[in-house]
Amino acid sequence: MNTPQPDLPPDWPHQDCSRLLRVSPHLWHVQEMGTGPLVMLVHGAGGSCHSWRGLMPLLAQSYRVIALDLPGQGFSRMGARGRAGLAQMSADIAKLCVHQGWQPTALIGHSAGAAIALDLAQRLAPSPRAIIGINAALDPFQGLAGWLFPLTAKMLTLAPFVPAVFARLTNTDARVANLIAATGSTLDPQGLTLYRHLVAKPSHVDATLAMMAQWRLPPLLETLPSLHQPVLLITAENDRAVSPQTSARAVARMAHAQHVALTHYGHLVQEEDPAAVMAALAPWLTAQLIPAPNRG
Repeated sequence: MNTPQPDLPPDWPHQDCSRLLRVSPHLWHVQEMGTGPLVMLVHGAGGSCHSWRGLMPLLAQSYRVIALDLPGQGFSRMGARGRAGLAQMSADIAKLCVHQGWQPTALIGHSAGAAIALDLAQRLAPSPRAIIGINAALDPFQGLAGWLFPLTAKMLTLAPFVPAVFARLTNTDARVANLIAATGSTLDPQGLTLYRHLVAKPSHVDATLAMMAQWRLPPLLETLPSLHQPVLLITAENDRAVSPQTSARAVARMAHAQHVALTHYGHLVQEEDPAAVMAALAPWLTAQLIPAPNRG
């Protein structure tokens, strides 16, 4: 069966790096650039790989970088609606990595994507050597739902017309701007347009609602004290979706974790100032990926 080409809007960033991969049960939209150790990027709920458009080229100066759209979100196509929860998506990404022969040396996740990265790191073999979370949504539900949808997601997913209605009601410049402002972030007109493309897609809205409805964080949180990989959690001072204290509490539960706090910026800090995020993570990431000395 031939794999179709991604149907991207004309202004979608890094189109030349895009492709679709059919790995059961989903059709995955991924973007790839750069050479070197593999770094995988996982976006948050309601986002897509576009959220890495500024950070990805910076990372690609030193690394091979792969960003993916979560099942049904962005331009991936969900093949099994019951696999939109944290554990299920993590398992499906691990399967994608095995199928493609990808062995990430580092995982970087934003918001709910940070939770997926922490879970995924425990499934991959060999294990990634570093995990980075940006405004990590590691409190049950608030962070995941905080900026795009209300806490009635489970009820809304029972009504099949809701995604189409939401997409139609929010597909205006003013409403998208209000959604983004509620995160504490300020995006340029291009950034707002990209989110308008997403909220106009009923399939994207439906997949995000399904993710929220199926989200179960406690099993992951129970594993944090035994996590052996180094973890860096980056927070932004003005994040209105996930409190920076969420990361501070998570760091206290992990044996090899650090917390870096950025002043200013909101939940979408990697879109607001990718250079600031790169400056915060680059020295730490480099240190984690330096081969250990041979003591034999």
